[in-house]
Amino acid sequence: MEDSTKVVAPGEPLQAARPVIVPRRKITRRLLLDRLARWIVTLGGATIIVSILAILFVIAAGVYPLFRKPTAVLLGELATSLDSAPLAVGVDEYREIVYVVTASGVQFVSVKDGSVLPSIPLQGLRGATVVGTSGLGRGPLLLGLSDGRAIPVEVGFSVTFPDGKRRVESELTAVDPIAVDPEQHPLTRLAYASTPNGPMTAAAIGPKALILVTVKETKALIGPTTKEESRQRLTLPIEGEITSLALDGRGEDLFVGTSFGQVIRVDLRDPNDPKVADIAAATTRPGIGVSMVGFLIGDRTLIVGDAMGGVGSWQLVRADGEGQRLVKVYDFLAHTGPVVAFAPSRRDKGFVTADASGIIHIHYGTTGKTLLTLKAADVGLNAVTFAPKVDGVITVNAKGGLSQWTVENPHPEISWGSLFGKLWYEGYPAPTYVWQSTGGTDDFEAKFSLTPLIFGTVKGTFYALLFAIPLALLGALYASQFMHPTLKGIVKPTVEIMAALPSVVLGFLAGLWLAPFVEKVVPGLFLMPIITALLILIAVFCWRFVPISVRSRVKAGTEVALLIPIVILGGWISFQLGGTIERLLLSGDYRGWLLSVLGLTYDQRNSLVVGIAMGFAVIPIIFTIAEDSLSSVPQHLVAGSLALGATRWQTALRVVLPTASPGIFSAIMIGFGRAVGETMIVLMATGNTPVMDWSIFNGFRALSANIAVELPEAPDGGTLFRILFLAALLLFVMTFIVNTLAELVRLKLRQRYRSL
Repeated sequence: MEDSTKVVAPGEPLQAARPVIVPRRKITRRLLLDRLARWIVTLGGATIIVSILAILFVIAAGVYPLFRKPTAVLLGELATSLDSAPLAVGVDEYREIVYVVTASGVQFVSVKDGSVLPSIPLQGLRGATVVGTSGLGRGPLLLGLSDGRAIPVEVGFSVTFPDGKRRVESELTAVDPIAVDPEQHPLTRLAYASTPNGPMTAAAIGPKALILVTVKETKALIGPTTKEESRQRLTLPIEGEITSLALDGRGEDLFVGTSFGQVIRVDLRDPNDPKVADIAAATTRPGIGVSMVGFLIGDRTLIVGDAMGGVGSWQLVRADGEGQRLVKVYDFLAHTGPVVAFAPSRRDKGFVTADASGIIHIHYGTTGKTLLTLKAADVGLNAVTFAPKVDGVITVNAKGGLSQWTVENPHPEISWGSLFGKLWYEGYPAPTYVWQSTGGTDDFEAKFSLTPLIFGTVKGTFYALLFAIPLALLGALYASQFMHPTLKGIVKPTVEIMAALPSVVLGFLAGLWLAPFVEKVVPGLFLMPIITALLILIAVFCWRFVPISVRSRVKAGTEVALLIPIVILGGWISFQLGGTIERLLLSGDYRGWLLSVLGLTYDQRNSLVVGIAMGFAVIPIIFTIAEDSLSSVPQHLVAGSLALGATRWQTALRVVLPTASPGIFSAIMIGFGRAVGETMIVLMATGNTPVMDWSIFNGFRALSANIAVELPEAPDGGTLFRILFLAALLLFVMTFIVNTLAELVRLKLRQRYRSL
């Protein structure tokens, strides 16, 4: 072949390069393709941004109704022709018929025009008049008569649809009168409870005297039910006189308000020996009388109103070694005058109070907030009621005038304090964070604190990253700087394939196999890092004494494969040694030792299991990105460091690692985002207990797992449904903030090391 290479002599001019001729059509085509590619990339980026904003908008739209202010609209005021001053008022669920207790019994009034409907005669009056009533609740209403008797009545409504139109008809059921006071004192202040063992009645028959009537019903296998009536008279050691009574539905405690501002708790657990168990000062200063006492739904929270307009909630709290005592929980917005009327909600912990001047307040007992303030046109209010669906309020004044409001407040239990702060829930000794969305009874107090869920998310992420970051980063450093390319070509794809494992599979294995296995070998599991590290150091030390002829047969960078049997041996020794230590030092049961010595309980599905399982899900992401960053460090930096006398380890730690730090930091943050949003592993391997405890042996509940658990059972548009949307919004905001901060840090690190 002829060599056409021409050697240019010094000073000889260079031959001009031959121009490359590109057809115009080809140039135009390239420009069009470049422009099209730019448009496609721009459109794809814009589509992603719009999609994210759309998701954020949908989530925010689901959350917004939670924080809408409640509203109330006055529907009208009606004048009625009642035969006497009203004592109590109630309404059907459709707010079409109002029933009012007067001296002659129970009268029904149409809400449309205020006309009094045909009355249902009340049997058993025998010339007496109604002078008092017990508090309205979900049980029968007790009417106190002027001759010392009381009549339990139950007001109901039947709904039919003749010709497709709704028709509501009133019903009144009364049982035989109860002879409460043989001395025939008028029963103006009384309380009634239909307990599981039979009805119980309490009535004031004097300034300081009470009478308790208990009917014990015994059901026989054969024959009718037998009734045994007992009557107890009790004189209270109080100052002032009795002003109001409230008896819980279990028949365990009777609460008595006095004109001196005290609330007395009478223990009725032994019906034959009632006794005063607690005396509490319910008003701000002595001498301000208690004007009303009543229970919220469930009969666990007592509402006390006084003659100065104060309204407070009280609960029985069990004190260490002192039994139960009455403790004030909240003070609500006060009235300008004495509280004369009270009505609880039949669906939640809301209630309404009113004073004689016509001011009505709607409160919520769990949060301690006053939600609405209403004003009736006429003064002299006698009674108030909450509609059964909690969508309306009706008042009646001394002249029989009715006022009706429609109330729009679908989420009364929601406030910033209930979502993120401590609340004093019924049955708890102090304010605390609690998530418990549902219960087994209709009077359940919903607890929607998101703080335990946020804590659980952070806890699970912390333990997962604590397990994943060291393994992933050290593995990436070794693979990029020391591992033989052939072995690296096997290890890296294998680790990347791990990322394709479905999280539901990992969660299934963690919950059903890993959790029981870990429970058996916990002492050995904590010994394993120490034993394995010692064995590796011993193996490396012994490797130095292996003849060179043998060592030379192992390719540089593949020595790590020889450590696999060492690691397996270290695990086996750790588990064996852990069992020995448990028998000799931990009394043969590490769970009992943890509880007795450290006060820690061991749950089978706990943070340790989640840390291991979710760590395996996060390791491939951190390893892959970190290894790519470490491998992308310019080789001239590595070569320069080695040429200056640095060892491979010094070069890796002091040159390669700092230079790749922006990419490593990004890998950690992406792994953090993966752990925060993980659902199935934390759902199946934690037990889903929303507790706030950093113990690695306890479970937790994360925001993502809580959404997966609760959403299928949440009613569409309900409070729980919208709170789950709020949890999703919190996850969105958390990841956005973390990723933004991570990007800022990454850019700062990149700028710092860009000159290398």
